[in-house]
Parts: sequence; C-alpha cells; structure tokens
Amino acid sequence: MSAATPPPSPRRRRMSRAERERQMLDVAEKVFGERGYQGTSMDEIAERCGVSKPMLYEYFGSKDGLLVACVSRSKAELLDVTQKAMAGATDPQDILWRGMVAYFGFMDAHSKSFAMLLREPAAESREAVEAVEATRRQQSELIAGVLAAFAPNAGAPAIGAFTEIIIGGCERLAQWRTWHPEVSVEDAARHMTDFCWQGLSPYLA
Repeated sequence: MSAATPPPSPRRRRMSRAERERQMLDVAEKVFGERGYQGTSMDEIAERCGVSKPMLYEYFGSKDGLLVACVSRSKAELLDVTQKAMAGATDPQDILWRGMVAYFGFMDAHSKSFAMLLREPAAESREAVEAVEATRRQQSELIAGVLAAFAPNAGAPAIGAFTEIIIGGCERLAQWRTWHPEVSVEDAARHMTDFCWQGLSPYLA
C-alpha cells in the first residue's frame, strides 16, 4: 500500500511594496540601534529581512538613505503620537503632561536607535543629520504653537527660548533614561512637566 501523498504546502502571501518597506525599516532601525551606524552592514539587514542586498539598495539607495528613511518615519510617528495625546488636554498643565508622556513613551519604543543618533552624529551623512534636525524643528513648531496659545504674554523671544529649552531638556532626559531604566515614562514626564511649569507659570494667561 503506497504512502499517502502529503498535502501541498500553503503558498506564502507575497508582501506588498509598502509591507516590505515597513519590514526593512523595522529591521534596519533595530540593527542601527544594536550595532551603531558604522557597525551596521547592509548585508546583515538584508539577511534579517530575508531579501537580497540589491533589493535593499533598490528601495533605499544606500545605507545613508536607509538611515534617513528610518529617521523620517520616526519623525512622522512622533508628530502623530504627540498631537493625538495633546488633543484631549483640558488646561495648559494637562497639555504639557500629555505631550511629555507621549514623547517619552515614543522614545522608550525607539530608545536604542535614538541613543545611537545622539551618540554618533559625526558618523551620519549630511542628509541624516538634516533629517534629525527636521524632527527637532517639527517638534519645536508644535511646542511653540502651544506655548503661544497658553502664554500670550510671554512674547516671541521668550517663546522661542522656552521652546529650545524644552526640546534640549527632553532629549537629554531621554538619553539619561537609557542609563537609568528604573526611571519610568511617567517619572520622566513628571520631572519635565514640573520643571517647565515653574518656568512658564508667570507667563500663563
């Protein structure tokens, strides 16, 4: 009696271009965070993705292009999460708190790649450096708009200065937290909220 013929293996669904690109970016961000910019190779990213290296180059052009794509995606995601978090705020302190929780929560999810970007700025291409700066400008515009709405008596110079203080302080605190994992997202958000609130209070309407 002949052995039964095994059933055919189910055909794997072919990824769409958008799905494949998202997979490549997910893997690339992880490898950049683990290895650093200089230590990352396109060969390793391609192998982890299960694609050929030429396909990786077809999508992104170069390692610099891949890094820029990672940063640009994070930029869009960061704006989305912070805007959505602040949309439900009821007063100035609440909007500050919600924004800080969203920011530090996002940084937690991208902590290794974020730390790499701050640790190796000279290693990146000019395009990657500009992508990081564009992310800072994006968040600066968001923060400045909120401050101008809730602190109309502060004036443009003070709004600009406080915006840069908040951006710089948040980055340094996020980086510091990579060495102090015991400090929670809520702890970091509370520290920044308390610090900013003391400075902004005299200007609030």
